[in-house]
Amino acid sequence: MSELWRLLLLVTLSASAVTFVGSAAIWFMDEERRIRRALRHVLKGAPETVIVAKGRGRGAGFNFTTNQAAVAWDSGAWCLIYRIDELMGAELSVDGQVIGRVFRGEQRRAIDQIVQQAAQVTLKLIFDDPRHPDFELDVWLEGDQQRRESRSPADAIQEANRWLLRADAIVRRPLAPKARPAPPPSPSAEPAIQTRPPVAEPEVARAPKPYTPALETVSAAPQARPAATAPLFDEIDTTADPLDAPWEADDDLDDDPPSIPEKPYKPVSKAARPPKDDQDELPFDLDD
Repeated sequence: MSELWRLLLLVTLSASAVTFVGSAAIWFMDEERRIRRALRHVLKGAPETVIVAKGRGRGAGFNFTTNQAAVAWDSGAWCLIYRIDELMGAELSVDGQVIGRVFRGEQRRAIDQIVQQAAQVTLKLIFDDPRHPDFELDVWLEGDQQRRESRSPADAIQEANRWLLRADAIVRRPLAPKARPAPPPSPSAEPAIQTRPPVAEPEVARAPKPYTPALETVSAAPQARPAATAPLFDEIDTTADPLDAPWEADDDLDDDPPSIPEKPYKPVSKAARPPKDDQDELPFDLDD
């Protein structure tokens, strides 16, 4: 019996966990929440105003702090970002007939009729973008009354009208002055055109020169012209007698080598003489 209660408790806890996980997944994957998360991501902040076409996966949001607008479709998988001043106008149509219009430079066309029943209510935002000039939101379709959180066509028209007033407040604001383009640089300040460096040609192997003997090379070389040199003497006397010397006789005395003076005689003392044992001969003659 205790095992049966344990099994029932385990099944109950498992069912509660599965229900909680499923509810969290449904809440997280809700279409409106996904669109809001995508807009908050691309606008770098929570958008101050958002409109969502439920069941169509489309929405739009404005962030006046960052001065940006964004539109999303495919439940937030794709988004486009615009500047607020790129909004040119908006249109509200019911069953294909335009009942309200706001455009830059034109007077606002207010809604002059109240519609209680409609098959389609569409809000169109017009931007100054040649690639994506407009974005349509079907805020009400004929099959929306079968949804749990469905609204009436009058509620959808009222919400779309608020967006018309918001668009009118945006387009009536003066645009920021555009920055003037910089003046073109003077011709003297133009950068010099860089020339392409010459392409280096590959070196071609040259054939070796034929061998020439050294004697033929020397004989074939042009003779160098003798360089002019200054004369060693200003003038050469050709009338002088070759036997006569060009110098005088008195000059011979100057050329004699100097005389060597004789050393004076110095007597040798006996104390300086070497001992007798070392003398080979006597310093005097015995016969004397």
